Amino acid sequence: MEIQNINIMRKLIFSIFLVVITVTNIYSQTNEPKREFRGAWVHTVGNQKYREMTVDQMKQHFTDLLDEFEKAKINAVIFQVRPQADAFYANSIEPWSRFITGTQGIAPSPVWDPLQFITDACHKRGMELHAWFNPYRVTSNDKEVLCSEHLYHKKPYLFVKYGKQIYFDPGEPEAREHTLKIIADVVKRYDIDAVHFDDYFYPYKIKEKNVIVDFPDSKSFAKYGAKDGFTQKNRNDWRRNNVNLLIEALSKTIKEIKPWVKFGISPFGVWRNASSDPTGSNTTAGCENYDDLYADIKLWVEKRWIDYNVPQLYFDIGHPAANYETLIEWWSANNYGENLYIGQDISKTVKVKSRTNEKEFLNQLPQKMKMVRSNKNIHGNVWWPGYSIPRNPDGFTDSLKNTYQTKIALMPKYRHIDTIAPDTVKNLRFEKNGESLILKWDAPTTTDEMQKAVYYCVYLYPHPFKEYPSREPFEYPVTITQNTEFEITINHRCYAVTTLDRLQNESKPAIIIEY
Repeated sequence: MEIQNINIMRKLIFSIFLVVITVTNIYSQTNEPKREFRGAWVHTVGNQKYREMTVDQMKQHFTDLLDEFEKAKINAVIFQVRPQADAFYANSIEPWSRFITGTQGIAPSPVWDPLQFITDACHKRGMELHAWFNPYRVTSNDKEVLCSEHLYHKKPYLFVKYGKQIYFDPGEPEAREHTLKIIADVVKRYDIDAVHFDDYFYPYKIKEKNVIVDFPDSKSFAKYGAKDGFTQKNRNDWRRNNVNLLIEALSKTIKEIKPWVKFGISPFGVWRNASSDPTGSNTTAGCENYDDLYADIKLWVEKRWIDYNVPQLYFDIGHPAANYETLIEWWSANNYGENLYIGQDISKTVKVKSRTNEKEFLNQLPQKMKMVRSNKNIHGNVWWPGYSIPRNPDGFTDSLKNTYQTKIALMPKYRHIDTIAPDTVKNLRFEKNGESLILKWDAPTTTDEMQKAVYYCVYLYPHPFKEYPSREPFEYPVTITQNTEFEITINHRCYAVTTLDRLQNESKPAIIIEY
């Protein structure tokens, strides 16, 4: 009997120890924001490894990648679905990407749909899927062969060659219409959460013998320049207008199809240097969005043609031409109340060469995270490249897991789209399933697609009942799930469940206490 009591006591002490550890971990996480964008870019352009994989291997590759993202509390995957006027999804408008099988226009065998697979896999994990398109690029070099079904062979007047690459001519209205058609098709057919562009609009300028080669759009300018109200002297304004027309039209098109689908852009990190425009940043960067890529990102944010902005601040703190600290403050001051996330290069953050000691490398992640989280105008980060996260370069992923992203985060609110909270879940209850105890609830019903229950957030409230409701349980999220049940692993607690709609507006909690 004495031995039995000792064993019971040991089990009790061990159980208390586990509860203490769990509660301690939960308390240690409360300094993280409840809402924060935590994205990862997954590029497909230039990727040569997929063509060596079978379909099952590709599926496993993406599954493993998303599992690692989930462990690091990534909540948005920005997946490149149109790298070069081709497709990482099944469609009849543009050919299958050559980066899948090695040959453009050749479908994977057996046929499967990478975009559908990744969208479903992200949503299963409570992550958003942002479909990433390149609007103008057709080839990366002069060795690539476009398949016979490619639009290039049917309507060559829509394209130009610049350097060794082929591009759509942004000055051709029909080229814009084609891009709108492509993206509208994806928005209609797939349950994506956002459309995403990166920094490639008019291409980065090419130099030959130290002289900048002008983009070869003389034919389209001759056809449309004067008609659009521009002269040769303001040809660059015409180019900017061409991109503006695409962005504005795309913004309207997306919202007409699905009002909840966001439109986000990740521009080069410098809009304009102060030497070009007194309202620009105090930088001396060799490239500017406005003057070189003809991308007036500041205008798009101000006009609310886009729903979020992710400037690529791939610079270190103290960079002489483009100081990260200078730029993060400039973008913060010029975000017009819109959602602002910071594009972060992993390798240029955790391993920065010292400017005073060439043998020394610095980890600037703590400083950069502090700058992001202490600025009320900034709402998160996007990490480049996402493929690095499973590799844990210089301990980066460990830092996310153990310090900066130790608990899940909801998406930032998109106040100009929708802020109406959905209805609360119904009939929250405990049910036994063999030895397991299951927390279950019923979904609220609605005919309003914007208020539809897309996810549920489960919270564990670690205090005894007598302290509730003096504190809300919202700082202790356990999971974001599509399911209407959750297996209980810690006894004698208060649980809360909330509904999340398509924009992750959150309902009032349904609460169940102990059992």
